[in-house]
Amino acid sequence: MLSGWDFAVIAAYVLVLLGIGFWVSRHLKGSEDIFLGGRSVRWYNIAASIFGTNVGPAFLIASCAAAYGMGMVTASFEWLAWVLLFLLCTVFLPHYLNMGITTMPEFVNRRFGTPAHDFLSYYALFTTLILWITGALYPGALLLGQMMSWPLWLSAAALMALCLFIAASGGLLAIAITDTYQTVLIIGGALAMTLIGLHHVGGLGRLVQATPPHYWELFRPLSDKQYPWLTLILGYPVLGLWFWCTDQTMVQRVLAARGYRQAVGGCLAAGFLKIIPPLIFMMPGIMCFVLHPGLKSPDEAYLTMVTNYLPAGMRGLIFVVLIAALVTTVDAGINSFSTIFTLDIWVRRFRPRASKQEIRNLGRVITGIISVLAVLCAIAMGGVGRDLFSLFQAIIGYVAPPVAAVFLVGVLWRRATGRAAFLTLAGGTTLCLTIGALDFYNKPLLVKGFNALLPWTFTEPPHFLYLSFALFILCLTAMVIISLVTRAAPGEESLPRLGEAYAKIGARMRWLFAGWAGLAVVMVALYVGFEKLSHRPPAAPPAAVQVQDKQPEKGQLDYIEKIK
Repeated sequence: MLSGWDFAVIAAYVLVLLGIGFWVSRHLKGSEDIFLGGRSVRWYNIAASIFGTNVGPAFLIASCAAAYGMGMVTASFEWLAWVLLFLLCTVFLPHYLNMGITTMPEFVNRRFGTPAHDFLSYYALFTTLILWITGALYPGALLLGQMMSWPLWLSAAALMALCLFIAASGGLLAIAITDTYQTVLIIGGALAMTLIGLHHVGGLGRLVQATPPHYWELFRPLSDKQYPWLTLILGYPVLGLWFWCTDQTMVQRVLAARGYRQAVGGCLAAGFLKIIPPLIFMMPGIMCFVLHPGLKSPDEAYLTMVTNYLPAGMRGLIFVVLIAALVTTVDAGINSFSTIFTLDIWVRRFRPRASKQEIRNLGRVITGIISVLAVLCAIAMGGVGRDLFSLFQAIIGYVAPPVAAVFLVGVLWRRATGRAAFLTLAGGTTLCLTIGALDFYNKPLLVKGFNALLPWTFTEPPHFLYLSFALFILCLTAMVIISLVTRAAPGEESLPRLGEAYAKIGARMRWLFAGWAGLAVVMVALYVGFEKLSHRPPAAPPAAVQVQDKQPEKGQLDYIEKIK
C-alpha cells in the first residue's frame, strides 16, 4: 500500500518530532518542568495539546465508522464538550490554581485528606494505564504491524520508543509543543482526505442528496435504539465532567499554563477546535457511505477511503496522521502516570525530602517502566482479541460517576467531608465497575438484577449513558448524605467561595464570558443548521456514483476486525 514517497513523508515526520523533543530537553531546568513544563505553557499549546490528546487512532477510525453507519449523531460527543470546558474554567480551575496543585490526587488530599487521596491515586494510575496508554497503543500497533508486516510486539515497541523519547526527554513542555505540531498534521491530513472525498462524491450538494435525512440528525427521537437524545442530555455531562474537569491527563495541560488567562484562552481555543472533528473525521464516513454503500462493516470505511482515493505521498501523510494521534495520546498518558506516581505516591510516602534532580530522575525511570508495562498490556490485548478492546471502550462510561460526584460536591459545597469522599469513591467505584462488567459480560444477569430491584420489566439493560447518569445521581446522593452525618477532619482544607477564588487569581470575568458566549452562538448555529438539514424534503434518488472496486488489503481488514 505504501510507496517510496509515503515512506519519505513518514521519515520526515519522525525526524522533525525527534528534533523538537531534543531541542526542548536542552532547555529544561527544574523537576517541575517534566511534569508541568515549568508552568510556562501558552494558550495555543494548551489548546493543541487538549485537542491532540483527545484524538487517538481508534478515535479517528471509529468516528468514520460511526458516521458510515449512523450519520452525524455522535457529533454531540465533540460539540457538547465546550460546555464542560467552560465549567472547568469557571468552577474548577480557580480552585486548582489557587492551591498550586500538580495532580488531581493532590487536590483531593488537601480537600478531603489521606484516605480519599490514596484511593484516587491508585485508581488514577489504573485508568491512565488502561484507558489512555494501552488503549491508544494497541490499535496503533495493529495498524503499524499491518502496514509494515511486523509482529504486534515489534510494532508496539517501536511506537512506544518514539513516544518514550518525547515524554522522557522533554516532559510536558515537549509534549505540549509536539502536540501543536502534530495537531496541525492531524487537522491538515484529515481535511485533505475530506476535500478529496468530497470531490469524488460530486460536491456537498450531491452528498446531501445521496444520504437519508436522518443521517444529519444530531438529536435522535427517544425511540432510537442507538443514541436517543435523552441519553446525550443526561449521560454525556457525567462522562464529560470526569473527562474534562477531573481527569489528570486532560487537566494537567491546563495546570501547566502561564497563569489563569493563558489557561482559559487554551480551553476556549480548544472549544473552537472541537468544532472540527465531526467535519473532517466523520464526514469521510458519510462520503464512504455514498461511494461504497456495500461494505461488510462500517469499520472498513476509513481505510477504504485512504486506499481508493489518496495518491502516493498522501497515503503516507494519513499514516503519519494516525501515528501523530497515537503519540499525542500515549505521551499524555505516560506523563500523567509518571506525575501521579512520583509526586503523589513515591515522594509523598517515601521520599518527602527528595531533591529536584532526584524527583526528575525518578520521573524518567517511571516513564520507562510504564512504557514497558504498556507494551506488555498491548500484547495481552492482542492475545485476547476484540473482546478486551470492546471492554476498554465500554468501561469508560462506568469510570466517571464516583469521581465526578466527589469533585463536583467538593468544589461547590464547603460542608462536604473527607469520610464521605472516601466512601463514595470506594463504594461508588466498586458498584460502577461491577455493573459495567455485567453489562459487557453477562447482560442476562444484569437484567435479572434490575427486574428484582426496580418496579419495571427490563428485557435488556438500559443504555450505558442512562446507567452512567443513574450511578452519578446515586454517588451524588451518597456524598451529600454521608457529609451531613459526619464531620470534617482537622487536616481537611475548606475552599474559599468562588468569588474569593477569582479575586485571588485576579480573574476578569467580562472577557471570559464574552469569548464563551461567542462559542455558544456558533454551536447553536451548528445545531440549528443540521436540524434543518435533517428535515429537508426527500430528494429523488441521484444517479449512482462511479467508484473504484479497490477494497482494503487483507492485512488492513485483519486490523479492522481486531479493533472493532
